[in-house]
Amino acid sequence: MTWIITLCSIIMVGLDYLTLQRLCSDERKRCWWMVLLGIIDTLPTSIGAPTYLFSVDNQIVLQKAYEWACFGYMILGVARQPINLALLLGKSRALRATGFTVSAVAMAIFIYGAVVTRTDYKINHITLTSNRLPASFDGYRVVQFTDLHLGSLLNPTKESERVVELCNSLDADMVAFCGDLTHIRHSEVTPELTDILSRLKSRDGVYSVLGNHDIGVYVRDSIALPPQENTRRVIEAEQQMGWQLLDDATAYITRGEDSISITGISFSQTLQEERHSANLPEVDFSRAYEGVSPEHYNITLSHIPQLWDRILELHPTDLTLSGHTHAMQVAVRVGQRRLSPAAIIYKRWSGLYDEQGKYLYINDGIGNVMFPMRVGARPEITLLELKSGK
Repeated sequence: MTWIITLCSIIMVGLDYLTLQRLCSDERKRCWWMVLLGIIDTLPTSIGAPTYLFSVDNQIVLQKAYEWACFGYMILGVARQPINLALLLGKSRALRATGFTVSAVAMAIFIYGAVVTRTDYKINHITLTSNRLPASFDGYRVVQFTDLHLGSLLNPTKESERVVELCNSLDADMVAFCGDLTHIRHSEVTPELTDILSRLKSRDGVYSVLGNHDIGVYVRDSIALPPQENTRRVIEAEQQMGWQLLDDATAYITRGEDSISITGISFSQTLQEERHSANLPEVDFSRAYEGVSPEHYNITLSHIPQLWDRILELHPTDLTLSGHTHAMQVAVRVGQRRLSPAAIIYKRWSGLYDEQGKYLYINDGIGNVMFPMRVGARPEITLLELKSGK
């Protein structure tokens, strides 16, 4: 996503320069305006650069400053560009009025996305039928949520309580959490949040996997907090909450004489550099399926959806649950289609995918990355009801 922001910043600086050339004949004034607008156009880079250039440890306070810088960039920079285009394309009053109107609407949408949509949780109810599902599991209810990013939440206590309340209202047989409990470090899981998240209820418990934000790779001071220690602390926190973390492992759920298998694939650090790419490096998670019969109906939890093709090569898993993409927190519906910048990066980025009778569901997540805003891509909790075709 960083390269997209950088490219947009370059384009915005260029548009500002051309607009000022047309509007302002005073070179000194033009220079000062260019400095001001240039700062706005490059806010994310200006705020984020010190953590990279000077190896400043990215504590949550710095991350939140960066996210709000990105938000300011969206409102004051991105939303301003229709005005620039209108001023560059002509002197018509109607054209300029249109430009100003579009910019005002864009600003309003971004503000609404931060104030309202960011915590406007949606519950998607999906029904899936399979001849492989034992009849005793007919009507089995799986509640999926993912990507809490606790350190990114503006009010972690209130927002976590609401998520738990909504999940518990769905009468789940099983709860599946697909990674990224934390945003940067394990300390985001405070005792208060541990208590809140331990209240998640279902008949067969809460199963989880680790995401890329859980394994300590975003902690700059890796001497004070090595990634392995951060990961250990996150796992410890989930265990205290009563969650069963599946670290490349499989568990079984029984109903009478029948059972289904639940496999968890934890995020591997070797995937970090390519975590947003379709061309992932080879990673061996075959041990996750050791001893698992292909005859078993299988649900696999994998934080990143790009592993789905590889998962199906290893095992005929029936349903894979993922997160990670957030639909890039921006999505709009045009007719029957849903459009998002995420489609530029990911082959599969949101919702249900059905290929050769196997299903992948990508949940849009709860928390935020880059900016504290969601436009169209509301935070999601999914209820998947499984039906037996037998």
